[in-house]
Amino acid sequence: MRVRCVWGGGGVGKQAGSACAATVYFPGRPGRDIQRKGRSLAAYSDPDRSASRPPKHMARHVFLTGPPGVGKTTLIQKASEVLQSSGVPVDGFYTQEVRQGGRRIGFDVVTLSGARGPLSRVGSQPPPGKPECRVGQYVVDLASFEQLALPVLRNAGLSPGPGHSVCIIDEIGKMELFSQPFIQAVRQTLSTPGTVVLGTIPVPKGKPLALVEEIRNRHDVKVFSVTKENRNSLLPDIVTCVQSSRT
Repeated sequence: MRVRCVWGGGGVGKQAGSACAATVYFPGRPGRDIQRKGRSLAAYSDPDRSASRPPKHMARHVFLTGPPGVGKTTLIQKASEVLQSSGVPVDGFYTQEVRQGGRRIGFDVVTLSGARGPLSRVGSQPPPGKPECRVGQYVVDLASFEQLALPVLRNAGLSPGPGHSVCIIDEIGKMELFSQPFIQAVRQTLSTPGTVVLGTIPVPKGKPLALVEEIRNRHDVKVFSVTKENRNSLLPDIVTCVQSSRT
């Protein structure tokens, strides 16, 4: 086999190797060569290259991302309702804003079983002897959050019946990530056999959040970007993706 590298568009400033098109000659009958162009040299020099590539992984967990107020929590709630109505075991929690006199004063944690407690409030003070966990004007109530969220995550995957159960985690953001037990519980839930996570993560902004980036880069996670333009049409895709992850 003879190899010749033909340079295309070889003007000054071209990066070496970027414009190389391989011309590979395979010897045929005497006096004749079979010429194949346009394929990379590696495809011919390493016949086992394609066999050694790692297989593509199917997404097991589904996350929604998008700017605040775009409708992530609403989609999570609608998806959980559709899944439950079709017989899928669903548990978890979502966050809901709390308003007073038309003004947002904080957020609550609400479990799918109906329990509710404060996640954060404007201008509140932490318990005596506890560090202040603040995001902007909101002070996070870690004790309340952990009391509601941690049992839900630790019980993930314990639902009886065939198929994977679905665990709702809305959301994994700055407020929630003040809790180290929550971080550990999320990682454990993502690794629990028999559990599909349907959650929300914020869009990248400022300093990266380690767990959020870890989730975004997992090979078994499908991320849907929610916008004002697509939020009314995403629900069937989200439900279908979760359903296929359970099989």
